[in-house]
Amino acid sequence: MLIIRNNYLPPKRFEALNLFGVLFCRRHANLSKALLQHERIHSAQMREMLFVGFYLWYAAEWLFRLTQKGNAYEHISLEREAYAHMHTPGYLQQRRPYAWLRYL
Repeated sequence: MLIIRNNYLPPKRFEALNLFGVLFCRRHANLSKALLQHERIHSAQMREMLFVGFYLWYAAEWLFRLTQKGNAYEHISLEREAYAHMHTPGYLQQRRPYAWLRYL
């Protein structure tokens, strides 16, 4: 995964921003192993959904989750998979395609 350190992306309240498999972070951000794993899981999701599908699904599910109780972001299936396995060594090597569907 290409990591680009800069002074502009992501917005200040975020640690990192993964756009089409390229990770943007602030110049002095501390990228933990867990955060990198989380973002690599998102990159795998993006590839299997041909990138545009990932963003369309993400936006649609976020909008749907806004109508439900709780934090919409935390209930997005793509995020739930990434958070559930960000501390699991070797997860990406054994991950099945579309594993995020189990988190709907």
